[in-house]
Amino acid sequence: MQLKIMNLKSTIKPLFSGVCMMFTALGFSQEVIVTDSTSIQPDAEVKKVENEMQGKQRMKVDGIAAVVGEYIILESDIDLMYKDMQSQGMTTAEVNDCKLAGSLMENKLYAHHAIQDSIIINDNQINGIVDQQIQGLQQQAGSMEKVLEFYKKDSEAELRDEIFTLTKQRQLAQQMQEKIIQDLEVTPEEVRQYYVQMDEKPMFGTEIELSQIVIEPEIPQEESQKVIDRLKGFKADIEENGSSFSTKAVLYSQDPGTAPDGGRITLTRKDAFVKEFKDVAFSLQEGEVSEPFETEFGYHIIQIDKIRGQTVELRHILLIPDVTNASVQAAKAEIDTLRSKIVKGDLKFAAAAREASDEEETKTEGGKLINPRTGDTRFELTKIDPKLFEQVESLDEGEVSLVLTQQDRTGRPQFKIIKVTKKIEEHEADYATDYLKIKELALRDKQLEVIEKWQKEKIADTYIKVNGKYRDCDYANDWLKQ
Repeated sequence: MQLKIMNLKSTIKPLFSGVCMMFTALGFSQEVIVTDSTSIQPDAEVKKVENEMQGKQRMKVDGIAAVVGEYIILESDIDLMYKDMQSQGMTTAEVNDCKLAGSLMENKLYAHHAIQDSIIINDNQINGIVDQQIQGLQQQAGSMEKVLEFYKKDSEAELRDEIFTLTKQRQLAQQMQEKIIQDLEVTPEEVRQYYVQMDEKPMFGTEIELSQIVIEPEIPQEESQKVIDRLKGFKADIEENGSSFSTKAVLYSQDPGTAPDGGRITLTRKDAFVKEFKDVAFSLQEGEVSEPFETEFGYHIIQIDKIRGQTVELRHILLIPDVTNASVQAAKAEIDTLRSKIVKGDLKFAAAAREASDEEETKTEGGKLINPRTGDTRFELTKIDPKLFEQVESLDEGEVSLVLTQQDRTGRPQFKIIKVTKKIEEHEADYATDYLKIKELALRDKQLEVIEKWQKEKIADTYIKVNGKYRDCDYANDWLKQ
């Protein structure tokens, strides 16, 4: 059970894959930071670093591929990035050392100038990200010993330090990118000119607008009280008898994401956790165990392990009250009745959603769904979630689906009906109909132009040294300054 909330607002994703690829390597490159870029004697510095590394068995490096500003890129960084991509099932058919080297140099360029521009990264926030990353690695591998063995690290502290360094670089690079494009906008006239000057108008696939009604089985009060009483029993046993909170989380918590690690979570005030959970977490003192409290996921108790500024290390136990067969059948009967009235024309779909739907995010808008990628009401049919596609691809405009059964985020059953409120067939881009999509394309092109200009200027102004076979690469950027 993930306690984080998905942000449904439209966001700008990084313009280049390099930042993401750097994090794909999970921070396990052997990286050296040259602390004074103004005093570098390139060849001597490179030779010095190579000599220092020769005696360290854990750093099996062939040499230094490149230096960008204050950062050195080792050949082992490039090899490890490629292996990580393969291990994660990413397509590597068109990936080679040159492309990976170029991506790494791009990241280092952003990070270097983020420091020059005095972009500050909060170390507590980075520590929180590192904690979550290590938790994920441990859950995936089964134990910390297996993680250390796989990544050839001598201790968790060594692993943590290295992830911290490269996570911070990733954050610097991302914030540098955002700073470059943060104030960019396109005017309606720029959008019009962009559309007029298109050599070939793009084709937009079939799009649909959807509304839905969700009915959830009611949780009987007696089932909720059972869970609350059980959590109170855990709390008393921990406080009065010295029982282990961690052990109880492993044995009883219904949060599969944290239970194997004793319910451990590292939380900052900026993390997108449910409000009720954060409110309780930041109201407790070290060692204190909360009273049972409710979120949309179920009922929890929390114990605070450590407070570090705006970061808390805690453990939690989640218990989810059961629904009864009677309440499930009642919910199914309710949605069957609603659908029958809507299909007969006795009840408008939007009115039924406002009155009866249990989905708070959509009921006030008559069940209308918002596309989280674009922020508008249209969904491109071939790009929607596969499960949703199966439910709506055969529906005509105005048609209501059969009753669909699904599970909510706690695993409990829920029922829904979907209506296709509008269907726009595949068509060539039209300025009036597709203004928002054309505006998005125009803004993206403008961002790319500004980024490319920034890169060109900064490459010219930054100390860059490319070594060995990497000088023979055909880079998109002028890393060789030819």
